[in-house]
Amino acid sequence: MALDVRLISTPLSAPAELEAFLAGRTGDGAVVTFTGLARGTGKDGSFVETLTLDWYPGMTERSMQDIAEAVAARFPVTDLVVVHRCGEIVPGETIVFVAAAAAHRREAFAAADYLMDRLKTEAAFWKRETGPSGTRWIEPVDEDRAALARWKDETP
Repeated sequence: MALDVRLISTPLSAPAELEAFLAGRTGDGAVVTFTGLARGTGKDGSFVETLTLDWYPGMTERSMQDIAEAVAARFPVTDLVVVHRCGEIVPGETIVFVAAAAAHRREAFAAADYLMDRLKTEAAFWKRETGPSGTRWIEPVDEDRAALARWKDETP
């Protein structure tokens, strides 16, 4: 089982990450990926110029690693990659790339889904949007918490 967990402050290329993840892969029957993009519109419909993801060095990486390890322990995946941006991000840029490989598709889909639900609510990031009317902090919402809570009743 290989885990690759990275926090980067430079632009993230999902196609390059996918190409590297797929290279030489012959033993898996499924690879599922997720690419998260910065939106140009806030939840209230306002224009967003930038999304800033603040982080605490060491703590943020550890939280990401802990989440990835929990995914690997819960699902029969053979390989897992998590690459997350930090710093200032403009609309359209990639925020996060996740890839899960497994023998079968259901396990790969579930692992990627669970990983994103955990990252969205538990990773140590502080998010803020900046637009023409100023800056505001972004917190997980009830929908995010509900998405994570559904896993408490499910087994892999």
